[in-house]
Amino acid sequence: MTRAANLATEHDLKKAIAAERSGTVAVLSALPSRQWDAATLCEGWRVREVVAHLTMPLRYPGRKFALEMLKSGGRFHQMADRVARRDAASMSPAELTAALRDNVDHPWAPPGGGLQGALSHDVIHGLDITVALGVRRQVPEARLTLVLGQLTGMRRNPFGTHLAGIALRADDIDWTFGSGTPLSGSAQDLLLVFCGRKLPPGRLRGEAAPRFTRTNP
Repeated sequence: MTRAANLATEHDLKKAIAAERSGTVAVLSALPSRQWDAATLCEGWRVREVVAHLTMPLRYPGRKFALEMLKSGGRFHQMADRVARRDAASMSPAELTAALRDNVDHPWAPPGGGLQGALSHDVIHGLDITVALGVRRQVPEARLTLVLGQLTGMRRNPFGTHLAGIALRADDIDWTFGSGTPLSGSAQDLLLVFCGRKLPPGRLRGEAAPRFTRTNP
């Protein structure tokens, strides 16, 4: 998987990012207004906060981003949460959706993560919404392979998820990660497990499934 991710060209990644953003726009455009206040897999964030965060790097040029970081004393997670909540309160669902629709080809790439990091950001937060809401959207295998390859190729889990003694085994594509007690599910659900999310009941199989499943769906 790491090799596949490393072999992706800049053109491939830009195309994948644009396609992923367009797919998320389609989902958001079809959401009833009440679902914008529904909880997502991002702890404490509704759909509107996730979309505000998803579009933040597309809406905030470098100097504006730096100013927000300064306001939060250089603490990124604190800044991201503050800005997501503020923008979610001040922007309508239509405005948030437009912010993504108008920027499907935006060249943003996170520092140190490049375009692969941008793709991972878009895929993961898109799944935070669709999986929580039960929206039937499947991220294409090629896109998932790139994201899984990037994340699992890192020296440490960037989300701090403890997966020692667990073998992630996708049942829809040829992908495994780790060793130990098998935990099975779709590749995109296992991606969310890798990212430390807790999924709705019934999506994972194996002894460790309860550990990564919500108790209050």
